[in-house]
Amino acid sequence: MKITVLGMVLLAVSTAACGQVEARAAWAPATVRGQAAAAAYMQLSSNQGASLIGAESPVAGSVELHEMKMDGNVMRMRAVASLEIPPRQTVELRPGGYHMMLLGLKRPLKKGDLVSIELKFKLSDKSVRTVPVTAVVRDRASMVDH
Repeated sequence: MKITVLGMVLLAVSTAACGQVEARAAWAPATVRGQAAAAAYMQLSSNQGASLIGAESPVAGSVELHEMKMDGNVMRMRAVASLEIPPRQTVELRPGGYHMMLLGLKRPLKKGDLVSIELKFKLSDKSVRTVPVTAVVRDRASMVDH
């Protein structure tokens, strides 16, 4: 079953929804020449609760969900298998916290580009849904604004 984007890219904001799960305000910072990975950020919500369990993108060899957190005085990044989206709450993937890593980039990401990402969720009824979202590539300087 192919899911279509219900939202639209408008003023650097993308929204996509599938039943009870929604992804919005997706963005990624521009990359520099030779950079092999980039992050992607967005807001996720679900009517009845869900878990983000995976993702893929045509611009990357693989996509992983990562968490940044302090370990003593050191900020560490690690891959996580899933991320719980509590019912009727918004979980923000943001710099310095949870985020998607686009690994093995197939091309540089330039300001204004649109990056397709398919998110995979396990819903509260145990079914799995794919939600497409479009991330807008922003200037790297915008990372300090968010």
